[in-house]
Amino acid sequence: SDSGSDSEDSSLSDSELQEAFARGELKPGLNVVLEERPKRRNDTDGLKQCLAEFRQQLTWVERLDVTLGPVTDPVSQSASTSDAVDPENDFQREMSFYRQAQAAVLEALPRLRKLQVPTRRPDDYFAEMAKSDQQMQKIRQKLKSKQEAMERSEKAKQLRAMRKYGKKVQVEILQRRQKEKKNMLNAVKKYQKGLSDKLDFLDEEQTSSQGNKKGNASQRTKKGPNAKRRYKNQKFGFGGKKKGSKWNTKESFNDVSSFQSKVAHNKGPGKGGRGGKGGKKALNKRPGKRARQKMKNRAR
Repeated sequence: SDSGSDSEDSSLSDSELQEAFARGELKPGLNVVLEERPKRRNDTDGLKQCLAEFRQQLTWVERLDVTLGPVTDPVSQSASTSDAVDPENDFQREMSFYRQAQAAVLEALPRLRKLQVPTRRPDDYFAEMAKSDQQMQKIRQKLKSKQEAMERSEKAKQLRAMRKYGKKVQVEILQRRQKEKKNMLNAVKKYQKGLSDKLDFLDEEQTSSQGNKKGNASQRTKKGPNAKRRYKNQKFGFGGKKKGSKWNTKESFNDVSSFQSKVAHNKGPGKGGRGGKGGKKALNKRPGKRARQKMKNRAR
């Protein structure tokens, strides 16, 4: 009877549905709202019939079905029953599944070994991956780019650290020089005021400068000229010192034997001077431009 009414309702035309909605028999919506909840039916006979239809009479090695309860809990030394598991507790529920699967494995493995069915994957087992080679190539490129980015960032960090260290060393050197200069000025002031009669700071400065010169000289002698310079010295000879060859020395500065005051002060014979004639003008024997022009005009 219910199926007949459903078929009649489904066969109603649009006009009849509109009239039923106008009378208030239909509530808003696309479907008819049921007032009462349908009763669930537990058709045990039908379920058994369906189970008998798809059940196959095969050996256990083809079915591999194991139905057991949960394994004994090592903590409580007792098998946890289904009543003791709170279905609202996620941890207890998942642990009951895990214990039941563990009991099935402990039961099935000896039976498989007895039937000589291998249960371990061989060492040389080759299985094709689910992902394609193109996908794996993309993943490899992405990993490579990430690694290169990490290496670049690491190098940048090292460079920044080296720059910081170099700047720190430079600041320390400048501070040490300023401190030495300050100590030197203080020592000079003390000596000028008569508070100290020691000149040790000058000796320290000279020794430090001499030590630097000796160190530089030793480095130069150790290094020596390059191959190109040695070849030119062997071919053309060594012409002696060129740079600074005309500088005065202490002996040449004190030697005044070749000094002539008359020549230096332009007081020689015929040179003019206070009592002489001509002076600097006598040195220039060429007539001026206007005089040369007059001489040309006379010659014409």
